[in-house]
Amino acid sequence: MLVNITILIVSLVVLNLLLLKFSCNKTVKQQKPSTTPVVLKPQPTIQLATEPLAPTGS
Repeated sequence: MLVNITILIVSLVVLNLLLLKFSCNKTVKQQKPSTTPVVLKPQPTIQLATEPLAPTGS
């Protein structure tokens, strides 16, 4: 009985370590920031034509 429990716990620990090794996210090395300046162009503003509201009579 004690041997069965020991084998079970050891196998679960080994399974856990294998899952931990193969499930780790691979991190990509960060690229060096580019030295060229980024030019931002201002967006044109759109003005909406407002129509006068008609009287409702109430």
